[in-house]
Amino acid sequence: MSEHNIESTLHEDRHFPPHADFIKKTSITTEKLTALYKSAEIDNQAFWADQARTELDWQTPFKTTLDSSNAPFYRWFPDGKLNASYNCLDRQLAQNADKTAIIFEGDAGDVQHISYRELHTRVCTFANALKAQGISKGDRVIIYMPMIAEAVIAMQACARIGAIHSVVFGGFSASSLKDRIEDTTAKLVITADGGHRGGKIIQLKSTTDTALESGCDSVEKVIVFKRTGHDIAMQAGRDIWWSDAEQDQNAECEPVWVEATHPLFILYTSGSTGKPKGIQHSTGGYLLNAITSMRWVFDIQPSDVFWCTADVGWITGHSYVAYGPLATGATIVIFEGVPTYPDAGRFWDMCQRHQVSIFYTAPTAIRALMKAGADIPNSYDLSTLRLLGTVGEPINPEAWMWYHTVIGKEKCPVVDTWWQTETGAHMIAPVPSVTVTKPGSCTRALPGIDAALVNQEGIEITEANQGGYLVIRQPWPSMVQTVWGDDQRYKDSYWPYFDGKYYLAGDSARRDEEGYFWIMGRIDDVLNVSGHRLGTMEIESALVAHPRVAESAVVGKPHDIKGEAVVAFVVLNGDRPDGGIDEALTEELRTWVGEQIGAIAKPDEIRYSDNLPKTRSGKIMRRLLRNIAKGEEITQDTSTLENESILPQLEGKA
Repeated sequence: MSEHNIESTLHEDRHFPPHADFIKKTSITTEKLTALYKSAEIDNQAFWADQARTELDWQTPFKTTLDSSNAPFYRWFPDGKLNASYNCLDRQLAQNADKTAIIFEGDAGDVQHISYRELHTRVCTFANALKAQGISKGDRVIIYMPMIAEAVIAMQACARIGAIHSVVFGGFSASSLKDRIEDTTAKLVITADGGHRGGKIIQLKSTTDTALESGCDSVEKVIVFKRTGHDIAMQAGRDIWWSDAEQDQNAECEPVWVEATHPLFILYTSGSTGKPKGIQHSTGGYLLNAITSMRWVFDIQPSDVFWCTADVGWITGHSYVAYGPLATGATIVIFEGVPTYPDAGRFWDMCQRHQVSIFYTAPTAIRALMKAGADIPNSYDLSTLRLLGTVGEPINPEAWMWYHTVIGKEKCPVVDTWWQTETGAHMIAPVPSVTVTKPGSCTRALPGIDAALVNQEGIEITEANQGGYLVIRQPWPSMVQTVWGDDQRYKDSYWPYFDGKYYLAGDSARRDEEGYFWIMGRIDDVLNVSGHRLGTMEIESALVAHPRVAESAVVGKPHDIKGEAVVAFVVLNGDRPDGGIDEALTEELRTWVGEQIGAIAKPDEIRYSDNLPKTRSGKIMRRLLRNIAKGEEITQDTSTLENESILPQLEGKA
């Protein structure tokens, strides 16, 4: 931990109050939100107990709200019993049985509408199929699927019988899949022959076969959904088609009532070193925050068509595709493909056709579509949109403004949400009917969430615009339970400082004069330049504010004099310079950053490429960029990159 606070250099003064039309139809008034905050402040545990009794259906009501006896292994509602699938599906049948639960659109444009009654039947049938294959409460099941309705059905079916699912993103390699199978000692893998993505077939079954070739001895069965219909190998005695597994299965399946602390799922997130961490989430606490954030942040209403573009391989696809929306009776959109296929109008075309009212996506996608120009979205009718959201990383102010003006037509609130795989649900985010938003700020912590900034000694930073370490000082229901099979790693990763009293988010942030949070980047994405600690996100935002820059990523490399030099990787609006060199533009951008932030933040080096190294989920692989900036050989697995061909450009070899 550093001895100095992180310096904030980004200045953003624009304010956007909620639109009058939005306020008229909201379910969260200023008075109601004020009451929520006050209740949480008076007695945090009583506040969450009240929310849990209101929002969840319990088979055995809880008496104990929070067990802190073995902190930091906090246990919420430990003596209560419930079932996540029941809370998502069964309780919708009385009023919403014929309501559309899922609108699925395939890569090629095929569309399915699935009602809550149909979804309940399909989940029950597949849950019985899992039981017939020997799966029961506590068994681990790996789900390695395309982004299709059956992925959600598989997750819900596992939850229904108390099995613990671990979804592996369909873009991950055989090696990554194998690691996750072996770490969970999964008994069964659910996959598909393949998936459609950008007009191509993603080979899922063959990748699964490769993963299972050596090791993975715990796997007894592989269930395969036929999505693409191309020829694949099926191993006798191990592999079974989804349709065959379901044959003659009953369409009713009683839910298995589990303890609120029973693991609902394990989801792997990259560690800074070593193998990925299996983040373990509970059933009751996790589901509660997924529901409350749907109500507070998305203002979810019965008429909404909610589209979160995330894949279920990530936490966003768990909380805001598979669980939160269904538990609140929403209609959701699931999309198999990519935003730029067959052209950059795909998202907006789907919003128009499916009459999407709430749209939630990543800043990476927004910047890519922003680069394609405003004419494309302007050619579609986006009038059904009433709320926009961003997730996954801090959004730079210029992308926020484009989203607000071009997509939202200046009438849709933009909810910039800060949370993590480990937090399970939104922690800091606007309440759109009440919060005055600012481009680039995730605003304030939600009711019941005690977020703060501290220095290296754990002392709260109260001075405005002084950067520090973002921590959460009180437990919350959807918090990570542990790292699967490694309690010590859990303590070392998330409670390493401040005598283990505060959850360390791993992000640096500042608070402005009005108490709004601004995320400055990961703690390990902070540069130390001539004694000044600078957040990389702020330099990136300054670069993207230049009219010629579409996207940027900033990292540091060792410098003999300054400690660290600033290296910027830049994607332009327009063609990349010949040979990746444009000295005049480089000097212009350096001057621009100096004007926006200060001379200390000027990039020492700027490299131009056609794209940044991103995973297929859109996450920039910054560790890869740090290796490239330092001139180190790339030894890490790059098979999850969306486009490996850009590496020579980034290395200056093309």
